[in-house]
Amino acid sequence: MPRARDGVITLKLLISGRVQGVSFRATLRDQAILHGVDGWVRNLQDGSVEALLQGEEADVRAVADWARVGPRGAEVSSVAEERLDTRARHEEFTIVA
Repeated sequence: MPRARDGVITLKLLISGRVQGVSFRATLRDQAILHGVDGWVRNLQDGSVEALLQGEEADVRAVADWARVGPRGAEVSSVAEERLDTRARHEEFTIVA
């Protein structure tokens, strides 16, 4: 059964530091699923990780807060956030290759 989509926000994150090769994407996906957040996460060529989070604001904030620390072995130096105004809706959370 689909979740209600009232109060949905979309947040784009750009996470920098030692965030590749430490299971950041897989663990972020797990956090997103745990909090009922949809969207995607991917590695970028410059060594950073980009994520799009979509869901209820409190849930999206919980995942964004987790991204500021990351999994064991990660060293997050910065997280840039951009709130997007979009009508596009995601129905799951995926790792983009």
